[in-house]
Amino acid sequence: MLGLDRVVEAVYREMLRDPDAGVAELCAQLTLPESTVREALDELADLTIARESLFHPTGLRVVEPPVALELMLLRQEEELARRQHDLASQKTAMARAVADCAKLRPEAAAVRGSERLVGVEAIQAKLRVLAKELQGECLAVMPGGGRSQESLDASRPLDAEALGRGVTLMTLYQDSVRNDPATLAYAQWMTDAGGQVRTAPVLPPRILVFDRQVAVLPIDPTDTRRGALCTREQGIVAALLALFQQAWDTAIPLGADRQREADTGLNPTEKELLKLLATGLTDEAAGKRLGVSLRTVRRQMAALMERLDATSRFEAGLKAAQRGWL
Repeated sequence: MLGLDRVVEAVYREMLRDPDAGVAELCAQLTLPESTVREALDELADLTIARESLFHPTGLRVVEPPVALELMLLRQEEELARRQHDLASQKTAMARAVADCAKLRPEAAAVRGSERLVGVEAIQAKLRVLAKELQGECLAVMPGGGRSQESLDASRPLDAEALGRGVTLMTLYQDSVRNDPATLAYAQWMTDAGGQVRTAPVLPPRILVFDRQVAVLPIDPTDTRRGALCTREQGIVAALLALFQQAWDTAIPLGADRQREADTGLNPTEKELLKLLATGLTDEAAGKRLGVSLRTVRRQMAALMERLDATSRFEAGLKAAQRGWL
């Protein structure tokens, strides 16, 4: 009933039934040895479920079940909070240990200006250092659609501090963030604070470039939590800068409308969706490239097929090509 073990609960129930029962009576009524009963009474006292009686100084009285249940739940909540705190501390310590051990391996050590960051903790720690050292400009490519509220909350203090120092922040999001309230609000806050934000249907993998000297990019673009490469190699940084500039030049400022093409009536996302599907990508794969859900891809494709008066994907592809949409 209260999360107690069988013997302790039996003693508690018997004391509820017979409040005046002493140790001897409890032993007799429950057919338990005295040592077992006394251990049960000690546990009930430790849990504050059994307390000294005001009228019988040498005896104990148990509290009523509603009070006992509340006390047990409170202790369990406190224990759970303590365990969660211990678990968080252990995870942090393990992440640091993994990062430290990774530095001992030749392939993970900093070589010729590059550093392999293993785990989320190591990545976040390095980004905090780079943000503090930032002086003039930070370029960011953020594919994958809307960002989590947790990620946005973690980024806001760093971005606010950098903007307050006059640092230029240029960020590329996918068009799909315009339909994500949290990410859209964050992007609007950034532009109001002096940052620059643009969107495009499809983006290169995630990139961060600090002061055109240091670049951070994921080891595995499909799973950014696995780790990142932080590099100062001039050739790599220069290539990433060129890639960013190319994507930036073709992107649309956040405050601008995504204009439809006059000859096709397609907006950039619809045109990119047709191109992706024409290459043979599945709806799911195209959705990942565009940073939108599978449902959104199917809804947009259904609308395009209706406009093309097509009854199949194949027919839609032929008609789109005939009309010069591809």
